[in-house]
Amino acid sequence: MSHTAASSPPHAGSAVPGPVLSRNWPAAIWTLMLGTFAVRAAGFTYPFLPYHLSELGFGTAAVGRLLAVFGVGWLTGSLLVGWCADRLGRRTTLVTAMLAGAVTLPMLARAHTPEAVVVTAFLAGAVYDASRPVFSATIADIFPEDAVRAAANAWRNFAVNVGAAAAGTAGGLLAGPLGITALIWINAAVCGVFGVLAWLLLPPDRRAPQGGSAPARYYRSALGDVRLWLLLAASLAALTCVACLFSTLPMLMTSRGLSAADYGLTQTANAAAVLLLSPLLNRRLTVLASRPRPMTGLLAVSSILLGTSMGAAGLASTTWQYSLAAALTVPGEILAFIAAGDILNRISPPHARGLYAGAWGTTLAGAIILAPSLAAWSLSLGGTAAVAAATLTVGVLGALLCWPLARSTNRLPSQFPTPNAGSTPICATDTSTHPAPYAPARPTRWRSRW
Repeated sequence: MSHTAASSPPHAGSAVPGPVLSRNWPAAIWTLMLGTFAVRAAGFTYPFLPYHLSELGFGTAAVGRLLAVFGVGWLTGSLLVGWCADRLGRRTTLVTAMLAGAVTLPMLARAHTPEAVVVTAFLAGAVYDASRPVFSATIADIFPEDAVRAAANAWRNFAVNVGAAAAGTAGGLLAGPLGITALIWINAAVCGVFGVLAWLLLPPDRRAPQGGSAPARYYRSALGDVRLWLLLAASLAALTCVACLFSTLPMLMTSRGLSAADYGLTQTANAAAVLLLSPLLNRRLTVLASRPRPMTGLLAVSSILLGTSMGAAGLASTTWQYSLAAALTVPGEILAFIAAGDILNRISPPHARGLYAGAWGTTLAGAIILAPSLAAWSLSLGGTAAVAAATLTVGVLGALLCWPLARSTNRLPSQFPTPNAGSTPICATDTSTHPAPYAPARPTRWRSRW
């Protein structure tokens, strides 16, 4: 797997390789897939944090600021985990992050003073989404074909979406009898179990070579990759609308006097839409990923859909209306994650996949910061109607940013040189031992993307 991001995708007319359809994937992928689903299904901490903070006596403005602190931790953790995945290895990074989550989440559950909540919210945010950059980098390591990567990313996003919706549904049912503090402890326990299983089931890491100047040069070059910066900006806008589902929506429902159980019903509606639409959209999007051009147009469409659907939540007043808005976000959410993942895979150099995945992860973290802050500001400025207008505006902005992104991904050359043949890979994970079944199922024609 020595081809760079500028190396070529399959020809548009090529058949989708076998692994896309058969999903005959290695054990590492299935371990990460099931583990990601488990920690998301038990990921009660973030969606129910507004209710937990309200129980502690924090007002709406304070809740928005504390959710933003959680997001700052998420952003910091995404960058740190992505860097560690390249330098220390995928397994070591994931295990460390999951065990850290098993420690920090109970600290958040036990915190009561404003100072303690700020510190523990930051730490909890840093490990909450730690598996994402590791999983993204591992998919790029194992599968050389863009279409196969898109299929794996699509099902990873399916696991995340179903897990998140399950957390909202189960959390809404359990918050009353168990309490939200107990739900956070459950989240911590599942993180710990995933960490142990990852250590036992994932292949050992290959340590990165030390002392070379090439890694520093490649990391510095990432800062000058225009394609990456444009992708981050467009993704940030689209994902801010996604984050509204888990931060703005409960804030809006709380302002209407609706309970955590009512919020759980919105997540049930979201889960039903995920189960219905994901298999249909995933197959079609996987085929589109085999084409020469990246999915910048679909990313723009997703941003419009997300801005419209979550903007509608600002005009809702009853549980069924909020549930409808939550269900309508699903098509845009599926498109956003798969399209952004496709673009990211095409521009990421093999030696810095963890870094690029971690950098993209900061957009979700940034969205976690912006969504509650935007909601709190809009509510104070003009009520729920202002929230609707602000969310729609953010979605439109994301779509507009996709135009320069499309131009840059089609015209800019790769900004990373290809490692010399026979040289030692900079990536911390050795991908040279993956068996032949994960190569393309049959010969394909290749052309330059840039």
